[in-house]
Amino acid sequence: MIHTIHRRFLLALLITSLFSVSTHAAVIEGVTGDGQTDDTAAIQAAVDRQSGALCFDRGVYRLTKPILIDLDRVGWTSLSGNGVAQFRMESPGPAFRFIGTHDGTASPASVKANVWDRQRTPMVDGIEIIGADPDACGIEADGTMQLTLTRVVVRHAKHAIHLTGRNRNVTLSECHLYENRGVGVFMDKLNLHQINIANCHISYNAGGGVVAKDSEIRNLQIGTCDIEGNMGGPNSTPTANVWLDSTGTSVGEVAIVGCTIQHTHDAPDSANIRINGLSNTRPFTDELKTGNITIADNVLSDVQTNIDLKQVRGITISGNTMWKGYTANVIAKDCHQMVFSGNLYDRNPRYHYGDGGSAKLGVILEDCRDVTLSGEHFGGDADQPAVVQLRRCDAVNLNGCSFSAFSGAAILLDTVTFSRISNCLFTATDGNAVDIHQLGDNDALLDSNRFRKR
Repeated sequence: MIHTIHRRFLLALLITSLFSVSTHAAVIEGVTGDGQTDDTAAIQAAVDRQSGALCFDRGVYRLTKPILIDLDRVGWTSLSGNGVAQFRMESPGPAFRFIGTHDGTASPASVKANVWDRQRTPMVDGIEIIGADPDACGIEADGTMQLTLTRVVVRHAKHAIHLTGRNRNVTLSECHLYENRGVGVFMDKLNLHQINIANCHISYNAGGGVVAKDSEIRNLQIGTCDIEGNMGGPNSTPTANVWLDSTGTSVGEVAIVGCTIQHTHDAPDSANIRINGLSNTRPFTDELKTGNITIADNVLSDVQTNIDLKQVRGITISGNTMWKGYTANVIAKDCHQMVFSGNLYDRNPRYHYGDGGSAKLGVILEDCRDVTLSGEHFGGDADQPAVVQLRRCDAVNLNGCSFSAFSGAAILLDTVTFSRISNCLFTATDGNAVDIHQLGDNDALLDSNRFRKR
């Protein structure tokens, strides 16, 4: 037994020693991290020497120009700071710019040998970047394959993570992108397939939380994140906590799952999730380019519109809890192939502090077709013509939904064609309330519904 314990002790000592040697061997020489010295040249020199793993001790490292990591030239490169290295970016541009040459897809057959041999999987872990110039950014990447960012903190910058050009297989995890002047994760003029954003805190970025503009995006997964307050104040430009704008481009194959997404309703036209297709169709078909989207099991609140959709084809919205949509909980215009299932829209008096009681709530579908609403629960009243408004819609199947404690109208049908409302429960608080109010000429089958006044 004694010999066994002795061998285990020696093995543990050896492992500790090896870890200590490898860790200290990776620490960059020639930098001070004293917060006074300009460390830009020393860090850039370490990159250019093809040092590989760059490990920074505790300190504040001043940067006065971007550190360029040309992966094909310098080879595999990683940056790590174990949570104790802070970089102060004192000039315009990103603190770290990763440049690769990958011009293929995510398919292994399209990845050239030099990408695997010299460029694959650049990593950044455990560092903090502070923007000390109005146009300073955190990390920028173009042409990379398997960029991996973990435990990265970016504050007071313009954009925290700026992805542009072409990238494939990006992972962001356990990052804190907080209080930046622009966007938390900005997909800007980007061609990107396969990006996972998981377990991140993306908050108080004035230009939006996760934003795609002028970009072709596929396979975007946003999961179990806290995304909140990513917009300016009352006079700010409208934005959203998650904003996918495919004007002139296309966005598809998106999952937004298990997140808390909220704030701030006093910003103009604010939204938690905004997806714009905006009349972009393929030249040889009428199919919308934006679609195949899942929004599931999120908590959404305290904005003008919780989910704002325009010209989206193929979207599932399920298992979400929504409240405090000051304009509406959901607005969908000119969308089709939509499924709403098992969502809770709750006007809970607990949240009526301040002006919370003035949130209009409600679901508004305009010029939509081929829509299913099943097992939806609407708790409380909406300050709208009806809790659910269907205007100029076609082929809507609303089945098995509950409308609890409403006054006025539960459902408004306005020029709706080939539709059905069945097996719903309506509980009104007002003797003058109606379950279904109709305007215009409607073709809707009403079947097996029940109504009562509480």
